[in-house]
Amino acid sequence: MMKTLCAYSTAILIFAASFLLTAFKAKSDNQVVATVPVPEAVIIESPSVSVTALYNEIGLQNYGLSKEAFEQGIKGLNYLNKSGTINNSDIITIIDFSLPATEKRLFVIDLKNNKVLYNTYVAHGRNSGEITANRFSNKNKSCQSSLGFYVTGDTYQGKHGYSLRLEGLERGINDNAMKRGIVMHSAWYVNEKLAERKGYVGRSEGCPAISKTVYKPIISNIKDGTCLFIYSPNNTYASHSDILKQAS
Repeated sequence: MMKTLCAYSTAILIFAASFLLTAFKAKSDNQVVATVPVPEAVIIESPSVSVTALYNEIGLQNYGLSKEAFEQGIKGLNYLNKSGTINNSDIITIIDFSLPATEKRLFVIDLKNNKVLYNTYVAHGRNSGEITANRFSNKNKSCQSSLGFYVTGDTYQGKHGYSLRLEGLERGINDNAMKRGIVMHSAWYVNEKLAERKGYVGRSEGCPAISKTVYKPIISNIKDGTCLFIYSPNNTYASHSDILKQAS
């Protein structure tokens, strides 16, 4: 009789232990499933959240760069990087034509270290406007600036000295840049003293000309396959840019 009770008690204990182990395992499995960070991943991958955070972290508002210019620039940069069009996605150059020529509206941004490398004056085409650029063209001899995305090419010694070739990537918007001779070069008429004294800087034939004091390091940093984006709050450009459409 005692042996039977002992055996019965042992069986109950084994059954109870087995039940508790199963319940604990089920609870543990549920906890693992419940801790999968799905919402966090969605937030991290959200372009608007990450670009806004990056804009704020670099402090671009303090430099005067339009948030929309930065958002469009990053959107296009990501698309060009995925398509293999650019060689170096750590650097982006943005020219913000929402700003007048009297302000420093060229920004070279290091996205790897989240900092502005250069912020300086840049000319626009003489037929694009006086203080502010508001007319744009892709036509030869228009003497107007062209908006949109470019990839930087190689350097050469031209009539303006050390210069940088620019390849326009947007059909009908800036793809005649090479034929027009649109390059980045130095110009005596682009400098801070002139901007302060005269209230303007000189204009080019459509090239993004920059000051003689900074052109060499800027060109050396952005040459050979980085993204350059010329922005304007221009609805015509935004509605016709295939890069912005495909990057959306």
